[in-house]
Amino acid sequence: MINLLLWMGRLAGLLGLALVVVAVLTRASGAWHVAGLQVGTLLQVGIAAMACGAWAYAAALAERPRL
Repeated sequence: MINLLLWMGRLAGLLGLALVVVAVLTRASGAWHVAGLQVGTLLQVGIAAMACGAWAYAAALAERPRL
């Protein structure tokens, strides 16, 4: 279970980071839409994915056996 939470956290964090970077670069280039979505929406989805990744990683840390 710990490994699953770790991988979920890593993947969600990387996906979220990629979405945030795409949103920022798109807005910096002057565009307001990406594939039919507003850049602000894409940014919020990226932030939410990074938050889910952090929660999954924190849950993995909480599940570790105590010594």
